[in-house]
Amino acid sequence: MATFIRQERREGAAVVVVDNPPVNALSREVLEELAAAVEEAARDGSVTAIVVAGAGKNFIAGADISMFPKLAAGQMPPVPFQDCMNRIEQCPKPVIAAIGGAALGGGLETAMACHYRIAAASAQLGQPEIKLGLIPGAGGTQRLPRLVGVEKAMEMCAFGEPVSARDAAALGLADRVVEGDVVEAALEFARTAPPVRRTCDLTDKLCDAAQAESLAEVFRQAVRRRMPHQKAPEAAVEAVLAAARGSFEEGLAAEARLFDACLRGEQSRALIHLFFAERATAKIPGLKPAAAPREVRRAAVIGAGTMGSGIAMCFANAGIEVFLSDADSAGLERGLASIRKQYEAAVRKGRMSEEEARQRANLVRAAQGMDGAAQADVIVEAVFEDPEVKRAVFASIDAAAPAGALLATNTSTLDIDEIAAATKRPESVLGLHFFSPAPVMRLVEAVRGRATSDESMAAALDLAYRTQAVSIAEQGGDPAQIDAALTSWGWAMGPLAVGDLIGHDVWLMIRREALRRGGGHIPVSAFEDELPRLGRLGQKNGFGWYRYDENRKGHPDEELIRLLREYAAARGIEQREWTAEQIRERALLALVNEGGRILDEGMALRAADIDVVFVHGFGFPAWRGGPMHWAETAGKAKLLERLEALYDEEGPFWKPAAWWRH
Repeated sequence: MATFIRQERREGAAVVVVDNPPVNALSREVLEELAAAVEEAARDGSVTAIVVAGAGKNFIAGADISMFPKLAAGQMPPVPFQDCMNRIEQCPKPVIAAIGGAALGGGLETAMACHYRIAAASAQLGQPEIKLGLIPGAGGTQRLPRLVGVEKAMEMCAFGEPVSARDAAALGLADRVVEGDVVEAALEFARTAPPVRRTCDLTDKLCDAAQAESLAEVFRQAVRRRMPHQKAPEAAVEAVLAAARGSFEEGLAAEARLFDACLRGEQSRALIHLFFAERATAKIPGLKPAAAPREVRRAAVIGAGTMGSGIAMCFANAGIEVFLSDADSAGLERGLASIRKQYEAAVRKGRMSEEEARQRANLVRAAQGMDGAAQADVIVEAVFEDPEVKRAVFASIDAAAPAGALLATNTSTLDIDEIAAATKRPESVLGLHFFSPAPVMRLVEAVRGRATSDESMAAALDLAYRTQAVSIAEQGGDPAQIDAALTSWGWAMGPLAVGDLIGHDVWLMIRREALRRGGGHIPVSAFEDELPRLGRLGQKNGFGWYRYDENRKGHPDEELIRLLREYAAARGIEQREWTAEQIRERALLALVNEGGRILDEGMALRAADIDVVFVHGFGFPAWRGGPMHWAETAGKAKLLERLEALYDEEGPFWKPAAWWRH
């Protein structure tokens, strides 16, 4: 039988090591073996103290997340999270956590059940459960406020951000911070014969119930602003509040009720689905890992517009020197100024120090022509979405770039093979489609040449989704109403506002390319095609679906509405009133149906890949799991009935994909 705990005796202490690669996650077996190992050491008369540590780089990076769907579905018996932690805490001999690397989620709860915590200087401690739609369920909401106070505990549990070892020490969460071997430091601490100090007995940092309720209301309002619609953050606040309202045992009972409610809710199911979907995206059938991945020491970005300058920041944020160039010297200066402005804003908002911002900004170097490409290990082209322009740029990159360099295009729609044909090394060309704004969005779409579909999955999905939003506007919908119908449902931005962000000159190229490739269900013309001709490019020049002020804040535009209604009247498009529910239904059905088409055609490997793309690339609410997961949860059969009705009423755009019947 597999065992996940190693023990050794050293200088009168028992060292209990959690060894469950890769991150020492807490499964039922690990939890029970750990608690049993601590109890066994307590019974050993030769042992005076117990050190709990993790094998490898981490202490314990959390619970085994694969348990949670099974627990929620009743496919496995409840896991005794709280009981195992209580067994560790009740040990009659001092228990010392030696925290190296990550002590997150159940890992921090384990450390807090120990009597003392010695942390390596590089350690990170946190309760990130809300990112999975959950709250701490192993006593964390009750022990954390006893160590750091109610206010800080509410912050850590409601927002899920970790703290550094040194911050943990300042808060009282860690007793010592050390350089070097953390287990040796814990053993040295054990030799001082510290008394047993159970976290559950500490009350000095708890405030009275009235003050805790006041703090809770502040955090309720904060999470509603920062994470609207999400249930776990408020549940975390309520669980921490229980620590100040009653006994430790009563608090544990409240935590258990709230944890169970979150576990069985749709939001945790969606977020856990997304967690595994993100990890599956790196698994590509038939793709063999390189024996030694290429080292990227320098990068070059060709094109210093909004996207190009953002991509340059991505390299700088990763500590890679990057050369930025543009055919227009004034454009290059604007790009460099934008980078400096964004780093200055990050400092003002407390997201990084002045020194860190300066170091990152200094990694971005201006270059003339292809001078940067000649020195780079990877070159990313980010010029206008025009095939002729891109082919010409790639011919120049090919002539300048060193042998072995990776040549990447940021295209969202164009044929990778056609672009690669402009070079003498097509095998070194691929698509790296960064999503806007590049320094913020986590998603990068990697597109191979002939081995994969030529179309861009993300562009096809977004085009279908936005096509329906534009159609609703043509039929009498107000742009602000259309966007609000989606943002009130949880989207980060409405589809028309996204069009203004990307730029309508770009969207026109995307539509033309989709029609050229035979997107028969896409309308041949749309009002949005008129916007570039009308001088409405979006945020970049202050006018699109909205009118933008100097801070790029959008405002309703009466002139746009007039132009929209004139367009509809000239084409005999019937006008109607729209409810938010009707807008959402059409936008979501269009999106999911296009996802089904993409799966039917083999453009995407998995439905879950589409979910990842839309959550991280287009602002689909993560707590709904992505569009394909949402459709499965809402009921595919019911949605298909509505889709078939729209197909009967309105024609080819709504033709159901075969995926619906799988």
